[in-house]
Amino acid sequence: MTIGRFIGGVGAVIYRKSDGRYLILQRSPQKDFAQSIWEPVTGRLEQGEGFVDALYREVMEEIGIAVQPMLILGTTHFYRGSQQPENELIGVVFLCQPIEQEPIKISSEHSRFIWVNAAEAEKLLIDNSPSTQWTRRIIQRAEQVRRDISPNLLEYFQQLDLN
Repeated sequence: MTIGRFIGGVGAVIYRKSDGRYLILQRSPQKDFAQSIWEPVTGRLEQGEGFVDALYREVMEEIGIAVQPMLILGTTHFYRGSQQPENELIGVVFLCQPIEQEPIKISSEHSRFIWVNAAEAEKLLIDNSPSTQWTRRIIQRAEQVRRDISPNLLEYFQQLDLN
């Protein structure tokens, strides 16, 4: 078996505790992949960059705010296009919260953003594309984890150095 080479990626599911809403962004129609779909903050690692550093950088680049990772929601594996080795991506998905009440300033990668609760996300994310269904599942997972995790365990995760 050949050792693989992959693109590394991160996802930031940003949860606003004050009103129980998640931030989702609509990808620009000019993007090279998954145009106009709704997604959380996502991005690729730069050479030599770790997942947590990429998380902070991507969030700042895409929406202009600082976040606190709450915990790791999971991992992801998909192809950015055809199933060719150069398109294969593995990533880590974080549940995050904004550090302060800063205004969202989206980059040119997205055309708009909205804050949705879990029920609103279910109604909005109905397209059958793999990217839309991934966004739907990751918000469902965030809801389940937030409901079921003990406050002590959540506090423990937030104190960890994830690097």
